[in-house]
Amino acid sequence: MTTTVTPDTTHGSTAHGWSDAQLDEVFAPVFARIAGGAVQREQDRSLAHDEVAQLNAARFGALRLPVELGGYGASVRQLFRLLVDLAAAESNLPQALRVHWWFVEDQLLAAPGPERDRWLRTIADGKLVGNAISEPGVGAIERYATTVTPDGNDFRLSGTKYYSTGSLYADHIVVAADRDGERIHVLVDADADGVTQHDDWDGFGQRLTASGTTEFDDVAVPADRHLGAGYGTPGRTYGTSYLQLVQLAVLAGIAQRATDDVSAWVRDRTRSFTHAAADLPRHDPLVQQVIGRLSAAAYAARTLVLDVADQLDHLLATDSEDPGLLDRVEFDVARAQAVVIPSVLDATTQLFEVGGASITSETLRLDRHWRNARTISVHNPLIYKLRSVGDTLLNGTELPYAWSAGRR
Repeated sequence: MTTTVTPDTTHGSTAHGWSDAQLDEVFAPVFARIAGGAVQREQDRSLAHDEVAQLNAARFGALRLPVELGGYGASVRQLFRLLVDLAAAESNLPQALRVHWWFVEDQLLAAPGPERDRWLRTIADGKLVGNAISEPGVGAIERYATTVTPDGNDFRLSGTKYYSTGSLYADHIVVAADRDGERIHVLVDADADGVTQHDDWDGFGQRLTASGTTEFDDVAVPADRHLGAGYGTPGRTYGTSYLQLVQLAVLAGIAQRATDDVSAWVRDRTRSFTHAAADLPRHDPLVQQVIGRLSAAAYAARTLVLDVADQLDHLLATDSEDPGLLDRVEFDVARAQAVVIPSVLDATTQLFEVGGASITSETLRLDRHWRNARTISVHNPLIYKLRSVGDTLLNGTELPYAWSAGRR
């Protein structure tokens, strides 16, 4: 994509990056096109390959890269502001790109050198990174069943991963594996020999996240694709709060799209009930109250996401290993879940109160908002987060940065 817009240092920009207004000039039209096909994709269960291509053409995956390396120099706050907007257009896509942002952040935090520069150039060229981390059984509690074995100076990768979110859209895949009892990451090409991907995610929501099964059959892994300790390794890390915040950004976007969809539907509706408080639904104070609740949920979710994003900006600019800063952002993103999840789920349930049976029409697919919100919200179950927050406040217990679902 070619543009004549140049970076500045006005309000809403990073020190040497693009302003919010400039980023919106690039991405708002892309998001609008993506939003236009959301209902049809849901009805057809059509993966969003064309939409990902549109994001790539605009170099969306390079948002956080410095301008001199081909990116936009966006802050973490700017990234998450746009992720909320993208989620409002298509809630599947920020989740599908979730590990991509984590990979980019890790490269930005890495020590300068040829390897770091190589991957940053790869991202600047429009390449996307997916993941193959989760697996059933005791994987990630004791050791992954997926293994990496030496092959001279290189490695061989074998195993099966589930919930490989975004990998069908990706050029490269971060894989968590076991190497002689150590949890590590390796990076493989999505089209490498021995890699087989399946679109078999069967959840009732977030259906287009490409969260299927990935099989690795003796895949060659060059030595320079070894990325270090695997996700889920015990210890403090910015990564858990960062990845969870993407999910909250998805919920904020769902709430915004639900508000927009239902408001548009009510404005055009002329039919009401004989005992309604007004002749037209848009003039009915009870209907207005439902719309107000939707809007409030969207506003609260977005505000909390951006507040935590500001903390991540400070954390990553200061010292990502500082235990006090790490604990604060981890604690706050856990607390934010307790506000965002119930309010968005409630609002996307109550939205149906503004109309009769016609609001349940499958041509509208308004049910997708609740289904998507319900699905994204159970990725890190709220009941465990609330218990951890309470335990920390009462007993000073350390927050559980790493977690696993355990046996299937």
